[in-house]
Amino acid sequence: MAIEIKSIKGYYYLDAWVMSHIIHQATISFCQRYLNKDNDPGGRLYDQMMMAARSAPANIAEGSSRRQTSRETEMRLTDVARATLSELLSDFMAFSLTYNIEPWPKDSENYLAFRKLQLEQPNYGADIEREAWLHVQAQRKRFAPWVESDNLSVRVNSIKQLINRNIFMLQKMISRQLDEFKVNGGFTEGLSKERLTAQASQSVEQGAPNCPLCGKPMIKRTIKRGAKAGRQFWGCSAYPECQGTLDT
Repeated sequence: MAIEIKSIKGYYYLDAWVMSHIIHQATISFCQRYLNKDNDPGGRLYDQMMMAARSAPANIAEGSSRRQTSRETEMRLTDVARATLSELLSDFMAFSLTYNIEPWPKDSENYLAFRKLQLEQPNYGADIEREAWLHVQAQRKRFAPWVESDNLSVRVNSIKQLINRNIFMLQKMISRQLDEFKVNGGFTEGLSKERLTAQASQSVEQGAPNCPLCGKPMIKRTIKRGAKAGRQFWGCSAYPECQGTLDT
């Protein structure tokens, strides 16, 4: 299959990206309301939490945008997003310990009700920038009664639940990315296949022989090492699967 460089805005469709924005906005609201000179005199926790919350959607977007040219970078940045969310979760955990905010039991009414609340799927048209913004805002409003609640316990617990959910989404994304890389390789492998396909096509046009082993077009190659370095020969275009060669 030919390499195609398409739009890099595919991350607009990712639930993990949408969820990370909800967490980002919820963290902004939380920090502005609950962190102050008394419990965060130097403002360091404020900065740390805000940067961690911002980093998640930014790294998801950048990783997704690099997908077509570097699967390795895509996986690395997805993992960075996961790690920054873990850092943010740790900060909320520390806050909950300081203010004795007990986590919801998994059989509690709040936990079960919040667990049922899920993201809606996007349905974008031609104006994707505007529609993605509207979609994120609509999803944010679905969770707002919980993550912006005046009840501090509800607010902290629901934000922590969203962070855990987002981390799980990213773990699944990394697993899928790794599986796809194992099957299809990355951009470098794709470039090699494109080059071999072009070389095979040129060889056919130039009357190159077919491989004596598999019948596929042969490509003129040059020996790079050893006593015969510089000498040309015909090599099968299906190499390394086929080892067929002919003298020029």
